[in-house]
Amino acid sequence: MKVGVLALQGDVREHISSLIACGVTPMSIRRPVELEQVDALVLPGGESTTIAQLSEVFGIFEQIKDRIADGMPIYGSCAGMILLANEILDAKQGQKSFGGLDITVRRNAFGRQVDSFESDIAFDDGAANLVRAVFIRAPWVERVGAGVRVLASVDEHPVAVRSQTIFATSFHPELTGDHRIHRYFIEEVARPALEKVK
Repeated sequence: MKVGVLALQGDVREHISSLIACGVTPMSIRRPVELEQVDALVLPGGESTTIAQLSEVFGIFEQIKDRIADGMPIYGSCAGMILLANEILDAKQGQKSFGGLDITVRRNAFGRQVDSFESDIAFDDGAANLVRAVFIRAPWVERVGAGVRVLASVDEHPVAVRSQTIFATSFHPELTGDHRIHRYFIEEVARPALEKVK
């Protein structure tokens, strides 16, 4: 399995390290020819409007949208969740998303940078232990569409969701040294989807 990390802005290196720890060899993705070579993609945290704008500059915005629509497994953390949402509240004027995930997400829902926090939360992957979640200017989900499964919540707001081949968290698992979230994406989202295609 070839997993790419969109490497235009944000915490790219940390995601790459987490994926390597999970036994895959990730690729940094900036250009269309690179995106064509991967089976699955990770959208890192960062600034969602900047990532969208840069993806247009590098000529891969529509290609990513098309790959998502075609069923490419994809995981987005924080800004990545915003970029996957079909609807964004408190969006900047003209803000675009790749879409594909039937949720309504609110940008900066937990507050500004100074309101960033960490919390141990339950994650619905069958394991009993909690996941350490880092929230930095994080979004939360305000509406979940049909077929979207909530995997974790904070104060009744969904912060981890999945719909078939699309997985998103409003927190940053790549910053904790715990690779459980990336392992979930690889083993429970990406690998089964790619095996069906074969």
